[in-house]
Amino acid sequence: MTYFMEDNTLAQIKSVVDGLQSPIADLYILLSLLSRPLDYIGLLPPQCRRFNLHPLQGSRVLDIAKTFPSLQRVLIEHVLPTWSTVLADEGHLPLADQYFCPDSFSFALPAAGDVVLCAYSTLLSSTLTEGSIRLLVKLSIQYPIDRLHTAAFAGNDLPARKSVRWDDCLRNAFAVPSKVANALELATYFDRFGSDSERLIFTLSRSPSQDGITSITQLLMKLVNVGVFPSSSFVPQSQPSFFRSTLATIRVKFRQDDDHSYSNFWTNILISLPSTVAQQAIFASLCSSLAQLPSNLGVMSQDRGIVVQESLLLHAIFGTLQPESDVWDGVLGVMLSRNWKESHARIFVSWAAGAKTGPMNSEALQALLSRTLEIWCAPEHVKHSLLSRHYYVTSLLLLIVSYFPCQSDYVVSTALSPSFVTAVGQYISHLDNNIRRCGMLAAEVVATRAGKNLNFGDWDGDADGKPWARDLRALCTARDIDFDPCTGDDLEPTVEESTPTEEIITTGILDDARISALKLTEASVTTRYDSDDSLTGYASPTSSRSASPTPSEFDEMEKDPTLRVGVKKISRPVYLAQLGEMVRNARVKPGEESQEADKIEMALDVAEELIRKKRDYGTELEENAANLVYGFTSLNNNFELDGFENKRQRIVDALVACCPRVSASCIIEEFFSNQYSTEQRFVILNALVLGARELASLPIHSASLQPLNNQRTAFPSKTLPPTLHQKYLTADGQANGTVEGLLEGVTRAAIDRGKEATADKVPEFVRERQLRIRKSPKIAEVSSAERQSRALLPGQNSQPHRTAFIDVAAEYFIMPFINRFWAFLRSEQTREERTVHRDTLYRYHGAGTGLVLNPVVLSQFMGCLALLVHAAQNAPQWLSIIAPGALELAVTLGTRPISKAISEDTGSSGLTGEARGKEASVLTAALELSLIVLDGCLELDGGRSLGLEHTALLLGAGEWAGKIFELLEKGTLVEGGGGVHEVRLRRAAAGVLLKVDELTSRWRRSMVDVR
Repeated sequence: MTYFMEDNTLAQIKSVVDGLQSPIADLYILLSLLSRPLDYIGLLPPQCRRFNLHPLQGSRVLDIAKTFPSLQRVLIEHVLPTWSTVLADEGHLPLADQYFCPDSFSFALPAAGDVVLCAYSTLLSSTLTEGSIRLLVKLSIQYPIDRLHTAAFAGNDLPARKSVRWDDCLRNAFAVPSKVANALELATYFDRFGSDSERLIFTLSRSPSQDGITSITQLLMKLVNVGVFPSSSFVPQSQPSFFRSTLATIRVKFRQDDDHSYSNFWTNILISLPSTVAQQAIFASLCSSLAQLPSNLGVMSQDRGIVVQESLLLHAIFGTLQPESDVWDGVLGVMLSRNWKESHARIFVSWAAGAKTGPMNSEALQALLSRTLEIWCAPEHVKHSLLSRHYYVTSLLLLIVSYFPCQSDYVVSTALSPSFVTAVGQYISHLDNNIRRCGMLAAEVVATRAGKNLNFGDWDGDADGKPWARDLRALCTARDIDFDPCTGDDLEPTVEESTPTEEIITTGILDDARISALKLTEASVTTRYDSDDSLTGYASPTSSRSASPTPSEFDEMEKDPTLRVGVKKISRPVYLAQLGEMVRNARVKPGEESQEADKIEMALDVAEELIRKKRDYGTELEENAANLVYGFTSLNNNFELDGFENKRQRIVDALVACCPRVSASCIIEEFFSNQYSTEQRFVILNALVLGARELASLPIHSASLQPLNNQRTAFPSKTLPPTLHQKYLTADGQANGTVEGLLEGVTRAAIDRGKEATADKVPEFVRERQLRIRKSPKIAEVSSAERQSRALLPGQNSQPHRTAFIDVAAEYFIMPFINRFWAFLRSEQTREERTVHRDTLYRYHGAGTGLVLNPVVLSQFMGCLALLVHAAQNAPQWLSIIAPGALELAVTLGTRPISKAISEDTGSSGLTGEARGKEASVLTAALELSLIVLDGCLELDGGRSLGLEHTALLLGAGEWAGKIFELLEKGTLVEGGGGVHEVRLRRAAAGVLLKVDELTSRWRRSMVDVR
């Protein structure tokens, strides 16, 4: 900005500068010097004009950018350090501030903007003092970025000079927080800065120009570089966020943007960003700030309306999503490379489809479907992605497919593509049931939309992601884009409303499938949406046919003896030999083929009760136990009997618990036979674990696998019907009874004991324990004379001696299991070596599907062994035989290749070295087995026997766990490491490291490394 003065203007300005640099004797002389330059450029406050005794005169052009920095520097370095206190006491400090931050009366003057631009450069280039910090804070509050933009682009200067001024302005504005960090809170500064930037964008959108777009692009790039666009949805208040402070205002202005000038200006700005990384940062921050749905897969009209409204917001800011647009690659990079929720997938698909702004955008949907299918079918994604990632990608894929018409070419080509078919097979073979259901659900939905029929079944219940699958399937029956968008009031946070009485009642009664169907029906009724409005109902005449029989009437007719003429009744077995004939009789008499199913069903119904009754009656159970083990373990559900798996499992559990010396040996030998399927091997492993826990008096934690008590086996209930009787018998059981669930609890207890041991080293915890009041013991030992006298009391019947698990653990359970595995492994590796010279197709693979060395079975085997080792912890042979043998097995299986087919696989991206090719489930099971062994050694003798007698094995286990933990911390991917094994593997490796460190710290001086 320029002003006309006389030719001696520069000399007069220089005289003012000299006067301010010289010692000033009087306050009024200082006020006179300060008033002269301000008065001429129009920034002198009216109340201070009386101090301007000698006004400046002249007609020369004055450049404020060249003359005022010297005045500002003199004030900062000479005047204010000396006179600031006096000026403040006399009320004249605002006059000095006018040289840096003109007051609100001068805010709109062009000269005020030029002075502020100079003040930023002068203050930031000078030594910071208390006065300069105060002025910078005042400037940042009173002169926002939109006012600075007006000052930088004012006047008739060349565009290049304006651009340089704007660059300097941005550099100075972004340098303020680092200069005055203690006086200005970072989040507050940039939140206000973001609001001012949005106001500047709105102002420039009224008269858009290329210079305005370029300037805002520079501003947004600066904001991205300082982290004002966080990608997380949970941003603390101490961190700035652009959309947290501006999104509400942006929504209001978009609703008022009738001519779409504001929306188009936003789109042009983002397209003009020179960096794809900046585009992705802004898009990711915007997606994280979108409104949250009450339910990610909700089908209510309000949920779908929020999805449409948020897709309209994305359309307004980033424009129409087209494959040829400049933001396509950046937006898809954020969509497909980050972990979003299912609600974001709905918003993305609705935006790609056009967001109700015109006809369906089929081109964008096709391109998005192709890119999504590539990720969903990638083997690395199937093996290594977390469960939340699988949920998001699967939701995105199925939602895109649901937007195409049924049997469209794109859906049919997707269903028939080799990559999709191969990926479904990889999903189904995954070890995590939740991830497996993602592939099954995708296959069913895509096949249905393609006009095919595919149904895997087993979608009812609450386990293994079944509720999520049902909700997603219900969501795909209608499109979000067909619903009306919500208003702005619906996007505001609302207070949680009370649940209607009908919903409270039905929630406890209806199962998940009926609840999902009920929600879907409510959504359809609320929105009056129907896929075919042409269908109408019609009245039909009352039928003259009689009502169909009820199930109870069918049961009565089946029991009617007059209707069952010629049908031979299956007699209930009373001896174990008869029970064995019913399940192992290979010869079926002519005419009795139809009774085979009845025999099997009768055997399953009475076997457990009969076995437990024969437990204490002579040698009948021992003589028939082996025959029953062979019969029930090899039994298949050829007749699709109800409850077959549960009944068979309970029978084999009873055999192991009631006759452990015979049954355990037989069942271990059968486990290594190649004639059994994976399901049958799981039955064997579960029987060993549950039978051992019953012998050790440990809880089973399963409602369906609880052993029958003595009262049930001796006197069956005659009061209640059998169904209700069984219900009340198992009402207090827990839901999780698998080997994996039991192992999870044992492992967590072992890690928690490590925390308690470490607490002794913390002085605060030690003092707290010492200050606790020690209560006297309430349990006292009973003398032998008293025990004998109590035994003679009436009603005290002597109980037969029952076998304890610690008596048979080493001889019949654990060591035969370990030794038989070593022999089996040697045989399998020998068979592989004999066929190694053949072609790949004709080689023998010991780790094939369904075999013992397959990762699915092998991990279950080690989990079973870990639970057996834990249950036998009090056995006399535990420290000398069981613990070293189990630890050696765990370290070997966790480090050495068990099959040449795995060791020769060089395409694995998992762990390198000795553990290359190991599945995450195998590594996790091996580490958990090691953890249980180490924890037991520390509990029994402080680790003395293991540390001094098996030093090499102990140090090897620590080195192995340390290497795995180090690679996991570096981000190394493990095959099959997604889903539940992500946390368990890291936790088990850390637990082994801590246990080894605790043990070696006790016995390090006595250890002798014999490696």
